[in-house]
Amino acid sequence: MGAMCALAATGTVLTGCGGEDPDEGTNGVGKLPPDQIQSRTRGAADSAPAVRLAGNVVAGGRTYKLDMRLKSDGASGSVTAEGATFQLLRVGEALFLKAGADFWTHADAKGGHSDTAAADKLDGKYVKVPQGDPSYKKFSGFTDMDVLLDGLLTLHGTLETDGHHQQAGVRTIRITGDDGSGGTLDVSLEGRPYPLRLVRAGGAGTLTFSAWGTNFPLAEPEKGETVDYGKQLPTS
Repeated sequence: MGAMCALAATGTVLTGCGGEDPDEGTNGVGKLPPDQIQSRTRGAADSAPAVRLAGNVVAGGRTYKLDMRLKSDGASGSVTAEGATFQLLRVGEALFLKAGADFWTHADAKGGHSDTAAADKLDGKYVKVPQGDPSYKKFSGFTDMDVLLDGLLTLHGTLETDGHHQQAGVRTIRITGDDGSGGTLDVSLEGRPYPLRLVRAGGAGTLTFSAWGTNFPLAEPEKGETVDYGKQLPTS
């Protein structure tokens, strides 16, 4: 029995063995019905001042790879789409984008022309995105903590629990929507019941959440790090 318990402990799913309570020493949400677990984790996420979000999101037929640090008044991080990676920085309402020359050449080419000289000028520099530019809404969505969490932390269908697991060494309780087809969410059993890993419904991506409540500095780039595009930004 002892060997079997040791073997079980090395697996993904953690279960009680020899009468042990898998919720002993936890925050207790593992004993709640799944709808209450979802409510508790949403409440924890909504009240957190900051988070790091990383993984893949499928939207509009595109796959976006995200690695973003987010808080209420801004964000910083990277986004990769269609093989092109760019950095985003938002401080208050000011949004900056930084990318290599290949990104800007590709964006210009989709607009019907390719200006290599302009792309070289923008290479590795922050470009301030005008708020009236169509690109502002598109890119700022990746930097808005409330919008991202509201759009992502939703399971669809009938909620159920799916056992005790671990995420990055932290014990979790997993809840699912429609046996997983509506998504799965791992919720921390240690400390506040923050969401730690989300598998979105319909194969629409997998995301991990970390550094909940951990503040990080935000500041607009120096003038020497920025360049004025001089016209409406092309869309990639």
